[in-house]
Parts: sequence; structure tokens; C-alpha cells
Amino acid sequence: MGIAFLLAINFICIFICYFFAKWRKANAGYWAIMGALLGPIALPFILFAKPKGEQSTD
Repeated sequence: MGIAFLLAINFICIFICYFFAKWRKANAGYWAIMGALLGPIALPFILFAKPKGEQSTD
């Protein structure tokens, strides 16, 4: 039961990361993998990720 719960949370995180990345125009494949590896920890990082093509002016 515990493993099934953790797998369900992991799959949910993968889909959330993927759709947030597409919404923010970031690399969706990369963020789906990060969601798989990091789980819920990846969610705050995707909110601060820079969209594709955005250059830093530093």
C-alpha cells in the first residue's frame, strides 16, 4: 500500500511538472524527468525556471 501511494505521488508530480513547463514555455521533457527524480521537490523549482529563449542580462 505504501509503495503504491509513493508511485501515485510520483506520477502526479511528473504530470504537474510537465504541464507547468509547457505553460511557462520551459523544456517540458527535462522537467518531467526532474519530476520523476525529485518528486514534489521539483515543483517549486519549476516555478522559478526561466522560459526557453529568455536571456539573462547580467
